[in-house]
Amino acid sequence: MYGKATLPEPERPTRFRWVVCGLLFVATTINYIDRQVISILKPDLQRELGWSEIDYSNIIFAFSFAYAISLLVSGRLIDRIGTLKSFAFSVVVWSFAAMAHALAGGALGFGVARFALGLGEGGNFPASIKTVAEWFPKRERAFTTGLFNAGTNVGAIVTPVLIPWIVSHLGW
Repeated sequence: MYGKATLPEPERPTRFRWVVCGLLFVATTINYIDRQVISILKPDLQRELGWSEIDYSNIIFAFSFAYAISLLVSGRLIDRIGTLKSFAFSVVVWSFAAMAHALAGGALGFGVARFALGLGEGGNFPASIKTVAEWFPKRERAFTTGLFNAGTNVGAIVTPVLIPWIVSHLGW
């Protein structure tokens, strides 16, 4: 018989689940800051590293292509090895990828770093949604998803404020 597959209700939801929601919010916010920072830095990086518009578009394509691949693969990985391990793996991959940008000396290096960033960041939403299903009762899941997903807008809001300040004080 084919039916709707659902996760069971958490046995005894505790208040700690809201800490989990907060962590999902922070991860999603960082995810979006990492994603947008290159557009803020584009003029400086083009001038400093001699990128053309084609170079920049290839760098953006590398991220988008890897992100699409990751979205296709990460859900299966999450179901196989578990939410905690796979989400931790995703965060580690995207963190190292973000740091790898500092080693990039040109468009190819940035393209490779952005590709790795896309692979890591693609796990955020599937893992976050499954985390909500594992930690929250059904009656709270839509609200909780809305809360952690607000991190996308917070990331979009703080990036144009935060990144120019950091660049002016520390450099890119």
